[in-house]
Amino acid sequence: MLDGVSLDQLRTFIAAADEGSFSAAGRHLRRAQSVVSQTLANLEGQLGVKLFDRSARLPLLTDQGRALLVDARAVAGDIDLFKARARGLARGLEPELGVVADVMFPIAPITAAVAAFQEKFPATALRLYVEGRRTVVQQVLDRRSPVGIVASLSLAPPLIASERLQTVRMAMVVSPQHPLAIHGAPIPTTVLAEHLQLVHTDRSDLPPGREFVHLSPRTWLLAHLGAKLAFLRAGFGFGFMPLHVVEADLASGELVQISAEETPPEGHVITMSAFYRTDSPAGPAGRWFIDRLKQEDAQRLKQQASPTAAVIAEAAPRSAAVFPRHRVLEGRSKEMRNA
Repeated sequence: MLDGVSLDQLRTFIAAADEGSFSAAGRHLRRAQSVVSQTLANLEGQLGVKLFDRSARLPLLTDQGRALLVDARAVAGDIDLFKARARGLARGLEPELGVVADVMFPIAPITAAVAAFQEKFPATALRLYVEGRRTVVQQVLDRRSPVGIVASLSLAPPLIASERLQTVRMAMVVSPQHPLAIHGAPIPTTVLAEHLQLVHTDRSDLPPGREFVHLSPRTWLLAHLGAKLAFLRAGFGFGFMPLHVVEADLASGELVQISAEETPPEGHVITMSAFYRTDSPAGPAGRWFIDRLKQEDAQRLKQQASPTAAVIAEAAPRSAAVFPRHRVLEGRSKEMRNA
């Protein structure tokens, strides 16, 4: 008898429990109340348990009914997922999406994209890796992950296409106990060369590419970004870190930002891009994930620009009148103190 239980019966059971009455369930399912009542009676006969207590004006779930309702929802949900996955596969949707991201890429936009991805593609399994730059490239080249996120490649391998996502600002930092922390002005390269520089490296076998700027002949190479951060906090040396990684340390004073004389006016930035093989481009889910990361960056830039624009607009009409007067008052206060 149990093998004869149908999905239609389970959906009728769920509707009756959710709507609170057989008549309401009938309206929801666009069926007559008598059909709903008969369907549930047949289901109870097949299961051998009473799902509803019909002694009151409205049917109430029995203890057995409440227990089986959980399983009925699970079965119906699995069927819906099964159908969604079948529809997606029929139109080319990936059953699984692999994304490998550079460790330098901010995790916040990825987290937001993954949260939206779960809702948009519930039938597609997601595999997310966070690796060093060369490992990211190798995984895409080897087809282990169709989508990679990495610092833009100066010499892109053949069959690789890339799309810009965002820039990551780098900060050169040291512990406040480090000798370089006392320099208020940009530090000459000759002075930096006297100290140990901590450099993030990669463990892959891919031939080395152009690494981040080296300012000292004395270096420690660290393949783990967390270890590099710990060593910087411990005062072992100076080094570059993504600004989003060390913002809290700079705010708390656990790290101090320094600069070199040769630092470009715009500072040190890394352009991050999504890339994939041109002979096997990302499918619908992968394409959506890339576009979502672009949207996350556009929203971030908009949020950064709006407060700045508001401050400028507010300050502009007052600048000619308020600021000169402020300087005069400040000068008078100094004269009064000197008198």
